[in-house]
Amino acid sequence: MNFVKKQDIYLVLLMAVLFLPFIVSRQLFSWYLEFNHAHGLVTSFVKFAILATLGELIGLRIKTGAYYMKGFGILPRMLIWGLLGITIKMAFVIFAVGTPAFMDYCGFHQAGQVLKGTLTIQKVAVAFCVSAAMNLIYAPVMMTFHKITDTHILSNGGTLIGFFKPIQFRKIFINLNWDVQWNFVFKKTIPFFWIPAHTITFLLPTDFQVLFAALLGIALGTILAVADRTKKE
Repeated sequence: MNFVKKQDIYLVLLMAVLFLPFIVSRQLFSWYLEFNHAHGLVTSFVKFAILATLGELIGLRIKTGAYYMKGFGILPRMLIWGLLGITIKMAFVIFAVGTPAFMDYCGFHQAGQVLKGTLTIQKVAVAFCVSAAMNLIYAPVMMTFHKITDTHILSNGGTLIGFFKPIQFRKIFINLNWDVQWNFVFKKTIPFFWIPAHTITFLLPTDFQVLFAALLGIALGTILAVADRTKKE
């Protein structure tokens, strides 16, 4: 069986076009860091709109053998991921400050300063706590909201006009496959992937956290996209 198709090569070339200029050009990379530092919410929207949607397209390729199908709704998905990207950036800021403050309250003194300092066992412990708090409090809500909007997009033919119809939150919520959502998305991806992955994220300098989170957006989109496959196995 031929697993690699022309469309896979095109995707690799597209990713090279997107990322290679920032790797080979120090000036362009410096511009990105400055713009990202000054406009973090804007860049979060753009990066998650592109990269997380790309992850979903990869998931679609895994399930169906193609990167596109009628009604998939690439543009609505990009819009949702962009908006979610803003909330993810908000969560990074809130939990990176709030969790160390709570740790100080609990007796882990100067946790915030430890997180900003050099790499030590204490810094890893603080980063782990920040990641765990964010992924246990924020992530389930975000993932469920994403699943609801994903269902809404598919049920309206993947069109932008259909996307802006009222979302039937109650109807979609009670009809979600909670066996998959709980046993796979929550119980497996959060403790075994997201908490460790974001522990690494919070060990990085702030500007690189956003970049790393955007790259993880590809994995996030892929994992949530292939979750539907689990219920059939």
